[in-house]
Amino acid sequence: MTQEKPLAIDLALALETSSSPPEVGSVTLGRRGSVLATRAFSQPGAHAADMFPAIDMMCRDHGVAPDALAAVYVSIGPGSFTGLRIGITAARMLALAVGARIVGIPSLDVIAQNASDAEDPPARVAVIRDAGRGRVYAASFERADGVYMAHAQAVESEPSAFLAAQDRGCAVLGDGTSKYVDVVAATGLAVLSEALFAPRSEAVFRLGELKAVRGEFCEPRDVIPTYVRRPDAEEKWQQRQER
Repeated sequence: MTQEKPLAIDLALALETSSSPPEVGSVTLGRRGSVLATRAFSQPGAHAADMFPAIDMMCRDHGVAPDALAAVYVSIGPGSFTGLRIGITAARMLALAVGARIVGIPSLDVIAQNASDAEDPPARVAVIRDAGRGRVYAASFERADGVYMAHAQAVESEPSAFLAAQDRGCAVLGDGTSKYVDVVAATGLAVLSEALFAPRSEAVFRLGELKAVRGEFCEPRDVIPTYVRRPDAEEKWQQRQER
């Protein structure tokens, strides 16, 4: 990430493709800090097929030429390995094609913002996202000026170990909460509504705008997925090489 002179962002696009089935991804078009439109993909796993048609439709509906886009905000993980690659590749393509600047947004930060829609937004939240193998991607956040800010970078952890280290006043959200119901219940921590578990491109847009006005852009070649751990295919390849 580079710190550059802040830009006056007119039109921006936000991409959220970090989710795995049964969640669906989405894209958001915004102007000067306000959301113009959001389109969810037609079905889980339809990131590649639906993304550019959805972007084209939103731009047409609002009379926006693609080359008018000043910035692209993209969810960078951790999350679905395939979904992240699709979203980041699309952001790079748009940057190269129309000159849009890129801002990368951590995906757990995106999910954390959903807590603002709770009936009584908690001061602190813990986001846990299923990572398979009995583990989660996790991070904790505190609310300040209406935005949930991370205490540290995301980690991969056993859900019980991560949650045991959290303040007893925090609330939990994310699909790991549904995956590890008994583990979460045993901690006694409050659990937010399941409707708030999935990442949304509107939150990517909001967080992207905050970074853009501070000049926190990435060069296209430097935008890479935050996997936290290596993809399964890479680990299996490494194991074969060590035999």
